[in-house]
Amino acid sequence: MVKHHGVPFLDKKQTKLIVNKSNINDIKNILGNPSTKSKFDNDIWIYIERKQSQSELKNLGKMKIYKNDVLVLEINNNGILKKKKLYNMEDMENIKIVKETTEEGFRKNSFIYSFMSSMRQKVNDPLGQRAKKRKEISQR
Repeated sequence: MVKHHGVPFLDKKQTKLIVNKSNINDIKNILGNPSTKSKFDNDIWIYIERKQSQSELKNLGKMKIYKNDVLVLEINNNGILKKKKLYNMEDMENIKIVKETTEEGFRKNSFIYSFMSSMRQKVNDPLGQRAKKRKEISQR
């Protein structure tokens, strides 16, 4: 059993698109509407083709991906294709994921830390009742 998702024969169809020549209408006629759109400086249209088949009996019938193509198109404000990139499964396996993390943003001596601490105190004790109790105890 084969499950297909997205634009069939994406790798072949995308060859008909010519950078700096094809426009939005050409793209829609060849590929249809995109799977995803995004707006940055230019429009980014993403097309996906994924095929899965049921694996062997020894794997208990789990689905196995055997085709996973992603086409990323960048379209300028005039509706002309400016850039295209096709990613296949091998490309995606070679993508490195950064494992770095962001350092702690709020140090105890920073202005933001002190501001947030004072806000927390006001939220926890909006009427200043704790301060009044401390003052009463110290006067006794």
